[in-house]
Amino acid sequence: MNAKVLRPGALAGQGHPNYLTMSEPQHESSRSGRFLFLRLLWGNLWVHPLRSGLSAAAIALQVFLILLIVGLTSGVLSDWRARAEGVGADIIVQPPNSSIFFSFSSAVIPESMAAQIEKLPGVQEVAPVFIVMDVKYLGVIYGIDFQRFNGLSSGFTFLFGGPFTGPNDAIADDLAASGRNLMVGSPVTLMNHEFNLRGVVMHGKGARFFVPLKTAQDIAGAENRVSMIYVRSKGDTEGLRSELVKRFPTYRIRSTAEYMSLMTSTSLPELTPFINSFVGLGIVISFLVVLLTMYTLVLERRREIGVLKAIGSSRLEICGLIVGEAMLLVLLGVILGLASTYGVTAVLHRTSPTLQIDIESMWILRAILVAIGGAVAGATYPALRAARSDPVEALACE
Repeated sequence: MNAKVLRPGALAGQGHPNYLTMSEPQHESSRSGRFLFLRLLWGNLWVHPLRSGLSAAAIALQVFLILLIVGLTSGVLSDWRARAEGVGADIIVQPPNSSIFFSFSSAVIPESMAAQIEKLPGVQEVAPVFIVMDVKYLGVIYGIDFQRFNGLSSGFTFLFGGPFTGPNDAIADDLAASGRNLMVGSPVTLMNHEFNLRGVVMHGKGARFFVPLKTAQDIAGAENRVSMIYVRSKGDTEGLRSELVKRFPTYRIRSTAEYMSLMTSTSLPELTPFINSFVGLGIVISFLVVLLTMYTLVLERRREIGVLKAIGSSRLEICGLIVGEAMLLVLLGVILGLASTYGVTAVLHRTSPTLQIDIESMWILRAILVAIGGAVAGATYPALRAARSDPVEALACE
């Protein structure tokens, strides 16, 4: 028994031969049938390559936006967690109502408070820090007492150079130095003040740049004031934190472990609506793009659909054909979206080493599901319209 399979677009006036004739015995394997079905889908989309390409690109844009925005958010939070942990402190003392992002903490803590904390039993080291945000390069600058800050952990790991030797010396981490092409001895402008780069250290110690505490205070006009105080305990961290809370009830005092638990997107309610907005935008993009594309295809191929129904194709098979084409668009869009995301991420890592992007596999799956959900929703109406079409009326259309 021979079966004639329509070549896509032939009856829509595309200039192709009317039929792609294949001799298939009734016992043809399901694998061959699936291959033929996929070939039919590819052919249908290839009739209008520009339109299909733009549709796939729109779906790719949705995948790209979700992954890049969430990746940037997750990367920033992961970077902050790693840098906070790398300082080596057990407890962080901040001003009242301060942000968990240190760069937004005001310098309102009296520096003398560090001396008071240092006298408490159970304290091993205390390091007051003056924090400034480098708006131009989106980096954090710490004004530190080198010896005390270095004593919070095993110390800085110097890749080049060494510690401060004067009030106008600065230290950069390796990512900041790479991003700005800095070497030891190079001049570097921080806080609208020129410093001499004295050393380059391994990243992960809280900030991108470090300058002497007194110099930072003088430049900012915040004499004897600091932004926060790092505290390292002798072992009983929770006991020391409780004591600090009693002595300084108006200050925000957290253990580093508590701070780390807060640095997740689920712990920051402000981020949830932001991320959900992009997910919703992705669904809308997929829905509208697929709806427009599939509806147009159905209108253009009324005769072809009528022939398929006339030779015995069921409504379910017609719906499957339309939804299958939509899924093929999603496949192309997802591949292009993932390639674009990782390509842009690689470029950003090279051009902006301090910009951290963390693309999680869970969000890749979510982005794909969002694309599929939007595409299925968009293809539903065109598929039902095609399935309900009258073959007699369809065959009468030119």
